Amino acid sequence: MRSTELVEAVRRGDAEAAGELLVGGADPETCDPADGLPLLCAAVAAYDAKIAEALVGVGADPLRPLPDGGTPLLRAVDGGSTAMTSALLPETVRLTFEQRTELLDRARFWTGADPEAELRRRTGLPGPAVRERVEDPDGFCHYEQITLGGLTVRDGHAGVLILLEERFGKGAPFDEVLARALVRPDRDHAVWTEAVVRLSWRRHEPTWAAAAGLRDHPDRGRRLFAADLLRLMAVSGPHDGSRAPAGRDFALFLPWASTEEDPEVLALVLDAAADEGEEHAEEIGALGLRYATHPDPRVRCEVPSALFGWRAGDGGAQTRSARLDALYALARDPDRAVRERAAYQLTHVVGEAPGIEDVLAGLLDDELRETRVHAARGLALRGDPRCVEAARRLRPLEPEGWPDSDLMRAMWRYEEATGTAAEPG
Repeated sequence: MRSTELVEAVRRGDAEAAGELLVGGADPETCDPADGLPLLCAAVAAYDAKIAEALVGVGADPLRPLPDGGTPLLRAVDGGSTAMTSALLPETVRLTFEQRTELLDRARFWTGADPEAELRRRTGLPGPAVRERVEDPDGFCHYEQITLGGLTVRDGHAGVLILLEERFGKGAPFDEVLARALVRPDRDHAVWTEAVVRLSWRRHEPTWAAAAGLRDHPDRGRRLFAADLLRLMAVSGPHDGSRAPAGRDFALFLPWASTEEDPEVLALVLDAAADEGEEHAEEIGALGLRYATHPDPRVRCEVPSALFGWRAGDGGAQTRSARLDALYALARDPDRAVRERAAYQLTHVVGEAPGIEDVLAGLLDDELRETRVHAARGLALRGDPRCVEAARRLRPLEPEGWPDSDLMRAMWRYEEATGTAAEPG
């Protein structure tokens, strides 16, 4: 009975029900009676990483031999999804040298292949294939999905290869990883994302130096990759507990931000520059003022943290007033993402700030809920009674979710300070 219910849950993509059945004793190696294959293959075919993780977590074998001579893990590699391959990839100690070699060879084959041509070869159909953009379930990246004759692949094979190489201790040279990413020069593509994240985890000076050497490259794609990677290496803690490379020059972001002309690259560099050391606080604030009216909203999104981030210096009364005026203007920006960033930063402005309460109140009807939450929180932190009605209109609040949890804490402090009774959230 449980096996039948598990098959049905996997078929409809119900990860919650599948998880409950597996915890209740359903066999993770159950086969689908429709094709005789283990349910893990169905999860792989559906690109359902959550169900795959649930199955593997209670014993489904990603290395189980299949009638065609493959394994569920090899099918995941064929499918071209880094998330699915990662979900099935066992601890490397379980993999023999031959198994690792086979996985790498398969990923290299697909990386060098034309996916549609390979589907035409396998199906014997002339095409054309159906192509569509699909988002990763966690929302971190996207793929192009190609379907022909009932077979489907995603174009993340170069990312799968990068993942396998790093996991097996055979990471490709920096220039080779960069070349793979530049085939699809899109920061939101799965291959680019995998390349940046995996290189950032290397945490050594040659990687930093190789990326830093691209900051003046005439190709904006290479500068974009360098900015993305250096920013991540600068702001993230070491993945493996290692120390940061001694050769890092964090000050490279400030001069770079002063000269970069490409808006997408500039936004990344400005983001990184805003996290420079305190000795550069005034320069950071000056950068914020310089770009506060930049025509590209991606750049303006990074300005609030430069103006009043934790690294930005005060700069005296005149400079502070100019920064406040710039931040207030960004809170009225025509771009909703810029307004959200400005609203968030307004909640972090400390000390006297003439007019800030009215600016926050002006955001209480913003189209983005996150902006309305920030605005209500800012009013609560400043003891403005308009926060009460604002918070009421935002209910129900999610205690475990951000930014709702921040607003709830601010309202509790407001109620304690004013003696008002708390209402249910």
